[in-house]
Amino acid sequence: VQLQASGGGSVQTGGSLRLSCAASGLSSFSIYTVGWFRSAPGREREFVSTMSYRDRKIYYSQSVEGRFTISRDNAKNMVHLQMNSLKPEDTGVYFCALSGRSRARDVYEYDYWGQGTQVTVSS
Repeated sequence: VQLQASGGGSVQTGGSLRLSCAASGLSSFSIYTVGWFRSAPGREREFVSTMSYRDRKIYYSQSVEGRFTISRDNAKNMVHLQMNSLKPEDTGVYFCALSGRSRARDVYEYDYWGQGTQVTVSS
């Protein structure tokens, strides 16, 4: 299984980025819950957003609620994260991940991880 994240970059405060994650090597992408996490220097990897495979229930961390939108395209084995109104504290490496659980918001609940894409937001 491979997850390839892309779409990161450098933007100014208030800008937008759309992250994408392409999954391959899976018999069925649709049976996995998808998630996005991020890490920054000196900080543990933290949950950003997730969408359940079962009912497409979505969760966001409080810090991104209302600014970020997660989506998935099962036909293309893709998951996206639209990030608007970016803030400097959103800076970090963003990782996509897949979980076999119907609900997953902790790092240990995810089975597969991508390599990460860097997001830098300057003030």
